[in-house]
Amino acid sequence: MKRFFAIAALLAAATSVAAGNEQSAALERISANSMRGHLSFIASDLLEGRGTPSRGQDLAAEYIAAQYRRAGLEPLGDEGYFQSANWTWTQPVTDGFALTLHAGQQHLAVPLKQVSFTPGAALSVKGAAIIKASWDDLAPLEALGAALNGAVVLVEQGAMPPKSMAQFEQMLTRIAPYQPLLALVLNRARPGGNGGGRGAVNDPAMPSKTTGVPVVTIHGEQAAAMVAALPLGATGAKLDLNLAAANVKPVKLRNVAALLRGSDPVLKDTYVMLSAHYDQLGIRPGIDGDNIFNGANDDGSGTVSVIEIASALAGMKVRPRRSILFLNFFGEELGMLGSAYYGRHPLVPIAKTIANLNLEQVGRSDGLSGASIGRAALTGYDFSNIPATMAKAGARTGVEIYKDPKNEQYFGLSDNAALAKLGVPAHTLSVLYEFSDYHKAGDHWNKIDYANMAKVTRAAALGVLMLANDTAVPKWNESHNMTAPYVKAHKALYK
Repeated sequence: MKRFFAIAALLAAATSVAAGNEQSAALERISANSMRGHLSFIASDLLEGRGTPSRGQDLAAEYIAAQYRRAGLEPLGDEGYFQSANWTWTQPVTDGFALTLHAGQQHLAVPLKQVSFTPGAALSVKGAAIIKASWDDLAPLEALGAALNGAVVLVEQGAMPPKSMAQFEQMLTRIAPYQPLLALVLNRARPGGNGGGRGAVNDPAMPSKTTGVPVVTIHGEQAAAMVAALPLGATGAKLDLNLAAANVKPVKLRNVAALLRGSDPVLKDTYVMLSAHYDQLGIRPGIDGDNIFNGANDDGSGTVSVIEIASALAGMKVRPRRSILFLNFFGEELGMLGSAYYGRHPLVPIAKTIANLNLEQVGRSDGLSGASIGRAALTGYDFSNIPATMAKAGARTGVEIYKDPKNEQYFGLSDNAALAKLGVPAHTLSVLYEFSDYHKAGDHWNKIDYANMAKVTRAAALGVLMLANDTAVPKWNESHNMTAPYVKAHKALYK
């Protein structure tokens, strides 16, 4: 009997060593040169900044799917590796655009490049009265009552407090019953507008959040000077505006999804999700010189790291106990649209998804506040016990996984937020957030620190493997004062 137990112990030890060796081999397959090759295409000018929607983004999706296909991963979408979202794209029509402010003897024609708006219904205005509102006190505005009907309500964005968008929507909701023609906003912070931008994408299945009050924003020193001279309340100023109706057409947007099926008979039906968004801001007209926002670091780097980890782990002879879901989201730059869509239409049960690690900006090491090498921050560090696992993975791969108090707000501003709201312990791993080319045309693939990126990617890969092999399920920290909604959602999953 003693001999039997001794042999069993030796076999267990040998199995453990073999598993450890295979895991090490998988991590070694993560290559700086391989990621450089992927990223030099993903962030090339050919893909035109991967705007949502765009041909460049579609090319990126096809490339990602091709890498999953090459690795032999299971397709998980409704169309192979694609989870398709059949939405609409509302594009601006700027032919015949004109906006003129009249104040006494002053007449200011504001050019399209100094106007921002969201495309929608046509607006044709001639001599509409302008009523100027104080941002901090709407009572005088509301007291005007019926006088607001058909008038233009003017506000200054420079006076908005930090939570400006929510408060602005509240203001529009309060004045909407009086049926103003539109809200005219002066933005002092930005010298130029978007000219209607690339348009807006919408999920037809989602109810519209519009207040019913159209919004047009004006920019520039001349507009600011004219607005500053106007009194509060009835100004005597007038607005002429001609804006054509937008063009609305169907568009298909795609998350890219692949699965590495687990090996445990029971745990294989539970999932660890590794994610990143693959979109950026596309091409920005009106910018002299380079106007392609290539997005190598944001978030081509995260996208390529997910691809590389997927390829490395797919080569393991003995797969982890749990299944690993690899996801690349569209539309993060427009408000985390792809991850929110996935949350509404999950490809595997949310109640069976035990964790999400999201990768964002893992390529650049030259931050504005100094170099960040051999370390990566995890948002919501105290929110769950996942950071403890990631810290262990980092220690084994030579990467410090740390808490960055300055950037904790990004917990709710990256794609992990969609999963967290549903109750799944979810965090975003980043090398840095603040770098000189953030959301600029200079975010190019040749500025990436590939050696450091490979180290961080190995740490992320090991962390995902540890989560997938652990029989324990990650938990939210119920004692933290910011986790209550996530804890509540998590408990609701298991009612």
